[in-house]
Amino acid sequence: MGKSDRIDVYLVAGGKYHNIDHARVELLKLLAEQPRVKVKVGADYSDIDAICESDFIITYTCDVIPTLEQTTRLCEYVRSGKKWFALHGTNSILRFLVNDGDFTVDCPEDNVPFMQMLGSQFMAHPPIHEYEVKATEPEHPLVKGIPSFKVDDELYLSKFHGEYQTLLHTHWNDPVENFTSNDWVKEDDIQPVLYIHPYGEGQVLYLTLGHCRGKYDMQPAIEEYPEPEEGAWRTEEFYELLRRGICWAMDPISQ
Repeated sequence: MGKSDRIDVYLVAGGKYHNIDHARVELLKLLAEQPRVKVKVGADYSDIDAICESDFIITYTCDVIPTLEQTTRLCEYVRSGKKWFALHGTNSILRFLVNDGDFTVDCPEDNVPFMQMLGSQFMAHPPIHEYEVKATEPEHPLVKGIPSFKVDDELYLSKFHGEYQTLLHTHWNDPVENFTSNDWVKEDDIQPVLYIHPYGEGQVLYLTLGHCRGKYDMQPAIEEYPEPEEGAWRTEEFYELLRRGICWAMDPISQ
């Protein structure tokens, strides 16, 4: 017996330095608004068979990197015509380097095929601050009618791979301290916030917003983080982008 019109989704929500519980619950609430969706949840890519059997993937992670075998399977999955809705730190690899009490963050390019499939790799962000997000293509269905809005969030600066269509952007081109790489620097100051990246017959929709951090999320480095952070989760616009991203992923790519 087939699965009728059911849409199987795999949500990967896991990783470091973020309130993964908050993101997981909020994303499950949004997925539950879609009566056709049935969700499986994991903290990483270890259940690769179930992931590759899903109709689409949605991820909210930080420093969660698939193995070589898992990467091969994921690349084949998207290349075959599937969709992936990737959020915030999905494209991050972080290594903290401590020297005489000071620290820097290295973002090694340890899994280039994975980042090529996602379309980018996180390289740095300035301190959390308020910045404005603007529509790059205001008539695109994913952003149409959403006005410019401000977020108090991590501003992701990434190294890009391959073709990508920027739908939302912000502006930044100043130096960033505490990160070892400046591979994100380019000729202009336009930094993509939401983009679509074609990969084979499939597509990745990447939304960099969504930082959140709770009281215990920096352990063992910091026992109790002094002030919880909710980033773009405080804004109606972010939730609207998430809803539209889920609907985008539910719509199969025409072959």
